[in-house]
Amino acid sequence: MVEAQEILKLPWLNESELYKCVHCGFCLQACPTYLTTGLETESPRGRIALMKAVNEGRLEISDQVMRHWDLCIQCRACEDVCPSGVPYGNLIESTMDQIRDHRKIGFIPRLAYEISLRHLIPNQRNLAIVVSMMNLYVKSGLQKVVRKTKILKLISKRFERLEKMTPAVNGKFFRAEGQLYTADVEGTETIQMLSGCVMPLTQGNQMRAAVRTLNKANKDVEVPLNQGCCGAINSHVGDLGKAKELARANIEAFSKGSGTEPIIVNSAGCGARMREYGHLLSDDPDYASKAVDFSKRVVDINEYLDQAKLQPGETSIPKTVTYQDSCHLANVQKVKDAPRNLIKSIDGIDFCELKGSNICCGAGGTYMITEPEMSEAVLAEKIRNLVDSGADIIATANPGCFMQLDNGIKAAGINVEVKYVTDLLDETYTKSK
Repeated sequence: MVEAQEILKLPWLNESELYKCVHCGFCLQACPTYLTTGLETESPRGRIALMKAVNEGRLEISDQVMRHWDLCIQCRACEDVCPSGVPYGNLIESTMDQIRDHRKIGFIPRLAYEISLRHLIPNQRNLAIVVSMMNLYVKSGLQKVVRKTKILKLISKRFERLEKMTPAVNGKFFRAEGQLYTADVEGTETIQMLSGCVMPLTQGNQMRAAVRTLNKANKDVEVPLNQGCCGAINSHVGDLGKAKELARANIEAFSKGSGTEPIIVNSAGCGARMREYGHLLSDDPDYASKAVDFSKRVVDINEYLDQAKLQPGETSIPKTVTYQDSCHLANVQKVKDAPRNLIKSIDGIDFCELKGSNICCGAGGTYMITEPEMSEAVLAEKIRNLVDSGADIIATANPGCFMQLDNGIKAAGINVEVKYVTDLLDETYTKSK
């Protein structure tokens, strides 16, 4: 047996929060892994029951127990429907962090983790080299050869799955170099923008579209130097130490101006993490107060543009458009109406709701890589609902969702485009010139 109270001891997490769960079951119909498997142990209340059992010393931390926690996508849809206010996101992150020492991981997987999540994704220079190599792999024609010969399937089905996730590189890299993008007319205020880690390298065109849209709202957009990864991915896999390090770096990077400018984020997962820096760094005497102030400045781009009453351009988009809620935008940041309001404001668009739009698409940051079987099972239902919607375009607000939906659409062979809400808004201006 393990010692009682060995798990779940973080500064902002106390036992009263763990025991808030009364097992009412409201979370079941919101949980993608429960809906997919029908298993109690793959539900929020089932995973909390395991946490309680370990915390009380009634259950050992075994591979089987950890497996149920690993299969959680951490979409936090359960929080949105929980009448007891269970802070499930904090519970699962702290659990993942504190079971790291109990894992029996081989040298190669541990090395892969150290390289990818500690030295690759947080380092823009290193990540840019890898993305450039992936882009060369695609554009050189080598990808077509690999896929046609199905050589990776002979080696490993997992390798074949990973290769299919190779992201398309859309435009030149969008680098955070302290640049200022000014509005066409004198801006009413200067705002700061998160560049992030993966998105500016794989979706540079989308980043520039977001900036242009903010400029159309008469905002001058500053992209601070020395900013980087928000730490969300590290948090999800239980590396809160690295997440805190990245949080401190971003707090410093965004403090160079007045320190009061709104920080605009066009990645839902990043925005959710940054809005909770106050929690993350609550035990840091040097950054606790700074983190709280920083988090208050963070605003999702859709929420910001909706509040600014942005007027779309004159170009009509005669398409049927639906919207997939990005989990960390809807469930954590509580932003649901703003993206829909912006889409509906565009002339020509016939907006239709997507059945189950509040259910996760299965992306979950690196989840689609580490847990491909469950991720694909969750995605399959989403694609079925998308086909039934009859939409020409599905809009979203997070790069992970974007890539997951795009991969699912291509695999299904259906003619649907994936776009950010800001892509649609940008088109109403750029095409009318």
